[in-house]
Amino acid sequence: MEISQHKTWITDFYQKRGWLQLSSSRRLNFLVEEVGELSQAIRKYEIGRDHPGDEVTTTQQDHDHIIEELADVLDEVLILCEKYNIDMDELTKHSETKLVNRFVTD
Repeated sequence: MEISQHKTWITDFYQKRGWLQLSSSRRLNFLVEEVGELSQAIRKYEIGRDHPGDEVTTTQQDHDHIIEELADVLDEVLILCEKYNIDMDELTKHSETKLVNRFVTD
């Protein structure tokens, strides 16, 4: 599935559950929460358990957890794009243009 197809799918999924109409500030809170969970997943992958009570997991499970949390972050970004009518191609083009203008000197 391409990113634009997933954006349509996730938007429909949220709409059917009444989640799409939540305010942008609430959506931003969800994004921050997901970024925090991603941070924890990466920390666990990089340094292992950081509390003796943490469940022992395999490297593959830790890697899969990073994928899960990255997907959650992506979904929150896609919903914010939907709320502000931002096309994913426009978003990626803006990113590339900004980086080229900032860092490419030749």
